Amino acid sequence: MKLSLRLGLFILLLTTQLLAQAPPKASPSRVQTIEFQSRLLASKALYNVILPTDYFTSRSSRYAVLYLLHGLAGHYSDWLTHTNIADYAARYRIIIVMPEGNNGWYTDSVTVPTDRYESYILEELLPDVARRFRTIEARYGLGVAGLSMGGYGALKFGLKYPERFAFAASLSGALGVVRSDPASLGFAADSVLRAFGPLDNPAHKQNDLFALLEEMPAMRVTSLPYLYFDCGTEDVPQIFSSNRELSEVMLKKRVAHEYRELPGDHSWAYWDRQIQEVLEIAALKLIRGHKHVTHAVSLRAN
Repeated sequence: MKLSLRLGLFILLLTTQLLAQAPPKASPSRVQTIEFQSRLLASKALYNVILPTDYFTSRSSRYAVLYLLHGLAGHYSDWLTHTNIADYAARYRIIIVMPEGNNGWYTDSVTVPTDRYESYILEELLPDVARRFRTIEARYGLGVAGLSMGGYGALKFGLKYPERFAFAASLSGALGVVRSDPASLGFAADSVLRAFGPLDNPAHKQNDLFALLEEMPAMRVTSLPYLYFDCGTEDVPQIFSSNRELSEVMLKKRVAHEYRELPGDHSWAYWDRQIQEVLEIAALKLIRGHKHVTHAVSLRAN
């Protein structure tokens, strides 16, 4: 009997020591890569997600979502690779989703049937994110932002689908790309032709931010999301001028927006700095700031 008791105590002591030495169970990662099989793109479409710091501890909470789009020649991994977005995002209770857009201009191509990046985001990506994560699916919990090509895409989503998004933002957006002759666009020419066709194709006007605004009825203007965009004063001249001109159209149409011209060029140093501003504004406009804002601000460089 004593021997049996001693053996039991020995086993209990050994088990306790082994458990103490075992590595702790890993916590779920705030940063996740999701592999999604897209029917519209006829391929796998990866996207990265950054979750709020309390996502796994506050199990009943639902969160606003900001879709963050990459630029031309970029991929879904760019924001995590080239900026400190994960650290900046930790300050906010917002889920950030970074999808793959390849060089598709976030548009349904008129030349390649499987390049349906606009429909993919609206019809497949948004529902997939809602299924996987605790999101606020109402309009006031959805925002979209991006840089360069992604800035164009973000504002286009905001203008074409105001019932879906409460906030849209652009950093150094290539906002006038569909108004230009593709032959004058340098390395972007092939992707523009692939997405929109030649300049006389109706797809150019259908996806032209300026045309969308100029032809927009006053009643629809009041339904637009809050729009924010900025551009570096040392950016590519065509990009800089298109940003300034779009702000002028918005001021004329009384579109609620904020436009800033800031020191900087078309670079990750500029975007790493300005994404912090976008996150701060998104946190104000999503959920808490979902009531329509009537003012417009244009901050130009001297």
